[in-house]
Amino acid sequence: MGELFNTFDGLKVSGKILNLLSKDQSIITSNITNVDTPNYIRKKSNFEDVIGSIRSPIETELAKKMGPSPLTSEQDGKVVLENELMNMQRNFLLYSMVTRRAGSLVTVIKGAAQIGR
Repeated sequence: MGELFNTFDGLKVSGKILNLLSKDQSIITSNITNVDTPNYIRKKSNFEDVIGSIRSPIETELAKKMGPSPLTSEQDGKVVLENELMNMQRNFLLYSMVTRRAGSLVTVIKGAAQIGR
């Protein structure tokens, strides 16, 4: 029974991570949109602190890859399109990893519900 509660917790955590990745995607998109805007200051999202505080192996791995704290910060310098596109691809891969994990958790929940019938 404890495993099922861990599964629900894992699903909740996955939702939080997907929300953070969505915010990161918005920031990346804004940077790409403003690549040629004079005096635009590049923004960056950092959410290692929030993800790290969740204390789950998948989230800890994401925290190592994505960097610190979920707040948007301004970065000195010009937007480099290639870097932003690379960040977008990394974000997509992390999103795919979390959605797969969430899908496997849903499968566990469905299996438990069918056994209980």
